[in-house]
Amino acid sequence: MKFGISTHLFHNERLTEAHLAAVKRHGFDRVEIFATKTHVDYASDTDTQTIAGWLRDSGVTAHSVHAPITNALKNGEWGEVWSNAAADSARRQLAVAEASRAMAFAAAIGAKFVVTHLGVPDGMPTPGPDNDGGALSRSLTALAAEARSHGLTLALEVIPNRLSTPEALVARLETSTDASDDADEIVGHGVCLDVGHAHLMTGTMDAVETLGGHLVTTHIHDNAGKRDDHLVPFQGTINWNALVMALEKVGYDGVWMFEIGAPASGATAEQVLAQSAAARARLEKLGEPIEFQ
Repeated sequence: MKFGISTHLFHNERLTEAHLAAVKRHGFDRVEIFATKTHVDYASDTDTQTIAGWLRDSGVTAHSVHAPITNALKNGEWGEVWSNAAADSARRQLAVAEASRAMAFAAAIGAKFVVTHLGVPDGMPTPGPDNDGGALSRSLTALAAEARSHGLTLALEVIPNRLSTPEALVARLETSTDASDDADEIVGHGVCLDVGHAHLMTGTMDAVETLGGHLVTTHIHDNAGKRDDHLVPFQGTINWNALVMALEKVGYDGVWMFEIGAPASGATAEQVLAQSAAARARLEKLGEPIEFQ
């Protein structure tokens, strides 16, 4: 099993070399960097080269970049909401432009995957109509072309909205491309299974069974089935033993990318990293082949 951890843990702060050193110190050698301008200036060539140097010096590999969903995150609160499925053309094009900048950043730091939300989670307040299927199709055509130009794999994330259920994502990926119309040219890309989101939706087992060979990466975190808490695995109600077996059954051999939220009041990032390392060891144990005497 291969593991990584997202900088979502430090999302409220500016990313620093010390964050990457802490990740490495706790045994994680892969990261997903969350592209939010208050966290990393992914549009800056200088900052991009600085982060590439930090990764190289710390011995941490950039596995993936999370495409931007907002212009800012402060104290856990989103700033302006960016959506590639906004019915308003200007809002949609802004989201696509920022995702394209994040893809250039991803390629420059050596990442292989860009994880993207399709629209926004249900219940998210937005300035206008959102989660529009036609608008999303126009965005994905552009995003897929941009990903290909950088040699990246576009990973469509399971999130709680009608565009991003496991069934909807598979249907979109399996729709044949017709260059003569506005079809989504995303054949060859795949899905990011966010197990915490799946647990809040139809369940993690159903999600794995539906997605099968379309899985290219993951977001690993836990919750109690009521809120998207982004807890360390084994702190919520996900059946991790069953999930490990389900992913093994469909042949998933990609990275288990921990996407843990900012520490709760009174905790520190170091404590959360230690808890994550312990959870990683438990998952590794579950993934060990059974030896018969």
